[in-house]
Amino acid sequence: MRVLQVGAGAVGSAAVSIAARRDFFESYVVADYEFDRASAATPDARFTAAALDASSSAAVTELCQAHRITHVLNAVDPRFVMPIFDGALAAGADYLDMAMSLSTRDGVKLGDEQFAAAADWSSAGRLALVGMGVEPGLSDVFARHAADTLFSSIDEIGVRDGANLVVSGYDFAPTFSIWTTIEECLNPPVVWERSRGWYTTEPFSEPEVFDFPEGIGPVECVNVEHEEVLLIPRWVEANRVTFKYGLGTEFIDVLRTLHKLGLDSTDPVRVGGVSVSPRDVVAACLPDPARLGPRMTGRTCAGTWVRGTGLSGEPREVYLYHVVDNEWSMREYGHQAVAWQTAINPVVALELLATGAWKGVGVLGPEAFPAAPFLDLLTEYGSPWGLREER
Repeated sequence: MRVLQVGAGAVGSAAVSIAARRDFFESYVVADYEFDRASAATPDARFTAAALDASSSAAVTELCQAHRITHVLNAVDPRFVMPIFDGALAAGADYLDMAMSLSTRDGVKLGDEQFAAAADWSSAGRLALVGMGVEPGLSDVFARHAADTLFSSIDEIGVRDGANLVVSGYDFAPTFSIWTTIEECLNPPVVWERSRGWYTTEPFSEPEVFDFPEGIGPVECVNVEHEEVLLIPRWVEANRVTFKYGLGTEFIDVLRTLHKLGLDSTDPVRVGGVSVSPRDVVAACLPDPARLGPRMTGRTCAGTWVRGTGLSGEPREVYLYHVVDNEWSMREYGHQAVAWQTAINPVVALELLATGAWKGVGVLGPEAFPAAPFLDLLTEYGSPWGLREER
């Protein structure tokens, strides 16, 4: 396996540090718009740094061909999904990402552009494994595992994400890309129901308090647009699928203020003699999530709550989850918990593809593959998952 990873930010650099401890690949190119950042992320001779404009599919293809790349891992924010996705296919490489192509206000859903190209990937005999981060990604693997081994029928699958992370020294410091956070939190959330299909609700709707494990405790969660709701129903039988995020009142208030002021917009505005996107300005004004680790304390939890009928016919409700403590991830890998938790999953998936434990062609989500090999290898990587019976 010869890997091209596009992006060396918080998640990308964490992915490299995880992959560096494994031996499933022959070579690994780390590319970024800033060559110095790519170079800083390369830990040993198996890794090569490169400069790349991720907005150019031709540039992605050219770099793949130059290094005989077999697998492209997209580790940049979702506005670059399609050029990287298209560039990988043109180069004859398989593809993985952690966030899917963007939705639009005229009815195009998350991932629609990628699924529209499924026949092209299938006819080329190539695989695009989409939504293979933590959420989406591990949360989808949990859904597959629940359907295959825990339930005879499922009423609802609800991805629930919460944390008790604190960043000292900042009044407001998102632990993940603010560009992506604005995109998913201010777009209309999607819900799936068997009787209605996909439909949207208001941002931050249907608040509920969810009790997260391992000391995190109760966190209010709200509906947010997320890929799991678009992925899970394609492969897993359930009557309802939702995604709710524990944002907190202050975070929601900040996002609403940004929206009121138009600072969430990606359309360039003229400032003096320069055109600039308001959202890019917001991102530039906030601290880099990759550098927040030493100031962070607490844990982050990603998981999938499932309610339905158990294998012996009894009502059952479980929460499958994965918790990362920031002190541990900083001590063991030098990367903050949110980025590290996101990054480990595509690396595990790459290893499963390298060994043949996972295989396929076309545009597929994590639910299209058996869950057991993934969960076993995740534990082997030193990051076990948990299951809590809710009743």
